[in-house]
Amino acid sequence: MIQSVRSRLRFLFCIPILCSSLLAADKPNILLILVDDLKPALGCYGDKFAITPNIDKLASRGMRFDMAYCNQAVCAPSRFTLMLGSHSTSTGLYGLNSQLREILPDAVTMPQYFAKHGYRTESLGKIFHIGHGNIGDPKSFSVPHFAEKVIEYNDPASTPGAELTREEAFFTNQRLNEVKTLPRGAAFESPDVLDESYADGRVAAETIKRLRAAKIRSGKNDTPFFIAAGFARPHLPFSAPKKYWDLHDPDKLPFPEYQDHPAGSPKVARKRGGEIRNYFPVPDKGDPAPIPDEVKRKLIHGYYASTSFVDAQIGKIINAIDELDLAENTIIVLWGDHGFHLGDLGIWTKHTNYEQANRIPILITAPGITKPDTSTKQLTESVDLFPTLAELAGLPKPTGPQPIDGISLVPVLKNPAARIRDHAFHAYPKEKMGRAIRTERYRFVEWKKPGGKTAKAVIELYDYQSDPNETRNLAKEKPEVVAKLRKILAQYPEAFFHP
Repeated sequence: MIQSVRSRLRFLFCIPILCSSLLAADKPNILLILVDDLKPALGCYGDKFAITPNIDKLASRGMRFDMAYCNQAVCAPSRFTLMLGSHSTSTGLYGLNSQLREILPDAVTMPQYFAKHGYRTESLGKIFHIGHGNIGDPKSFSVPHFAEKVIEYNDPASTPGAELTREEAFFTNQRLNEVKTLPRGAAFESPDVLDESYADGRVAAETIKRLRAAKIRSGKNDTPFFIAAGFARPHLPFSAPKKYWDLHDPDKLPFPEYQDHPAGSPKVARKRGGEIRNYFPVPDKGDPAPIPDEVKRKLIHGYYASTSFVDAQIGKIINAIDELDLAENTIIVLWGDHGFHLGDLGIWTKHTNYEQANRIPILITAPGITKPDTSTKQLTESVDLFPTLAELAGLPKPTGPQPIDGISLVPVLKNPAARIRDHAFHAYPKEKMGRAIRTERYRFVEWKKPGGKTAKAVIELYDYQSDPNETRNLAKEKPEVVAKLRKILAQYPEAFFHP
């Protein structure tokens, strides 16, 4: 009798452990691929000049989001929006040196949320922004971050005198108070070296090792993985092995059609110079000094070569997923942190509210949910990925404590024609805050100081049906459209600034 009771008790005590094991086994793995400065210059997005067979193949396995937008076109804030599910205007995290835990000490990031629900979370390469005084967020992951370089050279000619360059200093948090006294590094290089001579090659190799280890663990304890792999290219400098440069004929690559600021655009919205001036042979003096056409062509060539390079690294990881038989239970997301101007409007890099800086690629493959080779015109934001992945994994809807501004895309993943919103929101802070509404046809931007009078705001309106290159600000010509979009923007709270 006593033995029978003990047996029953042992069985009852085992039930929670058994249930926990079964629940863990049912959770899908998450592979989050982050690519720095990647706009939709990809074959799968219709760019006929791009050579990106691996990303194109990944797109064919799931859903491509054709109208996806970052929430702020600069590295650190954009990554915070992704990991927090919060607009930068909700958190006050606007700068490259914004400190997450100083401003939001109790925030629960996406990987932290998944860890609380039984996931082993790992990060490699550029996930949070590290540099410009920022240390990222070590608290977000279960194991120490696999750090790698963003600024890297293999050709000695790229670093005059073998000295620390300006951008190397920024991204390694060295000599930040004297950066402008340091030499500039090369904007591009193409040495004949192996892929793993650069950080992205090493990140791919280490990610594959982590996937193999995860496969072994899954046979022992059923712990699902959340692996975030971050790639630096095509961020400047355009450092990539020669074979990727050789894929492209520079004379056939697209040259910017319109190189002036939009007619009627306000001064606050415009940009010249900036980050690009920290690299030679781009001129760094003048008001601003024009970039010669031959340098422009080299920069464009470098962007496409760097994109082909990172495509090859992503291909290695996807091949490993297949070889390890992980594909059927792994959700794969590819996300670009923001877009990139390549001389259009006379602008280089990002840091604007214009289309080329804010439109991004988002690809999602969710086994059992997404159908192969599908696409949608659903307007999508970076903040949507946190609630989307939580729902796909069967986790409770995230509630913060930070504001959760994202909306789950699962209805769209199931049906590309479904709609969860009719616009996307993004912002960029300068001497005024520029908050933007992007619909399928228009972009409306309001520039004003938070709390200032709307009537005194400077505004922009662009019609992408009639003017896809943003050559004219139409705000004065289409007052009825301005009024409609202004009402939508009024639904959003004023931009928050931390004291």
